[in-house]
Amino acid sequence: MQKNAYIGLGILVAILLVLPFVLPNSYYMDLAIRMAINAIIVIGLNLLIGFAGQISLGHAGFLGIGAYSSAVLPTHFGWHPLLAMGAGVLITAAIAGLVARPIFKLKGNYLAMATLGLGIIINIALRNEAQWTGGPDGMPVPAMGLFGFELTSDKQWYWVVALLLSVSVWASLNLIDSPFGRALRALHGSEVASQVVGVNVVRYKVAIFVMSAVFASLMGSITAHYMGFVTPTFADFFHSIELVTMVVVGGMASVFGSIVGAVLLTALPQALATFEGWETVVFGAVLMLCMIFLPKGLVPTLAAKFGKGE
Repeated sequence: MQKNAYIGLGILVAILLVLPFVLPNSYYMDLAIRMAINAIIVIGLNLLIGFAGQISLGHAGFLGIGAYSSAVLPTHFGWHPLLAMGAGVLITAAIAGLVARPIFKLKGNYLAMATLGLGIIINIALRNEAQWTGGPDGMPVPAMGLFGFELTSDKQWYWVVALLLSVSVWASLNLIDSPFGRALRALHGSEVASQVVGVNVVRYKVAIFVMSAVFASLMGSITAHYMGFVTPTFADFFHSIELVTMVVVGGMASVFGSIVGAVLLTALPQALATFEGWETVVFGAVLMLCMIFLPKGLVPTLAAKFGKGE
């Protein structure tokens, strides 16, 4: 990793260590947990969109697979939550790997529509298989057990997601500086040029799509256990658009931008709670304004202005 990346990671870890001791009440603790969960999902999505240049408008579908794996398998089949979470990751990886090759033969608007269709199919399946998923009403999720005790309090969950966020940032920063990450950036710049220098374009597209889907599935399971209940809204279209908006606002091809975007747009609906029904309008407005005035996103724009990179 570069020196600035180490500094950024150190600042993040310091903030995460101090935060639970300065938050005034459980409401803000819950908000911090949701921010961390979204940040991890968005980091994975940014690897796909920002670094590899491949769009996904149905990413919440993978979140839904993970969440419902952690609900259905323990409830109906008596699986341990950790085994169910692992199964969700494997199912997600298998589905993502299966559909990635035909999907990534498409480009531009056609690729966007294909990923959107995938997300919609997953959402419809979760709604229609009511005997297993509870249908539109959703279903309860058993408590998560780790090493003989159950995670029940907000502080326990906070430390779990804080650790996962720190590991995700560290792993992503190392991945970006690896030959794999350089191949992704080359792929984003020009697929033709990448092929000329020996990059297997299809393999890298499939690999980063699966990796990004696994990020979403894992955090879908974590969210389901944390909330104790899951509904098909986990996998709906608007949730996918929220995640993409977080990537764009924070900064594409920026790990720390992913965190900033997730924090800002997780807090925004809470700030707009008194204006019920306007969240969608605001998300759309924020996305348009960012595309116009901050096309590279908040963090890369500020970094360029002050002469600093990640």
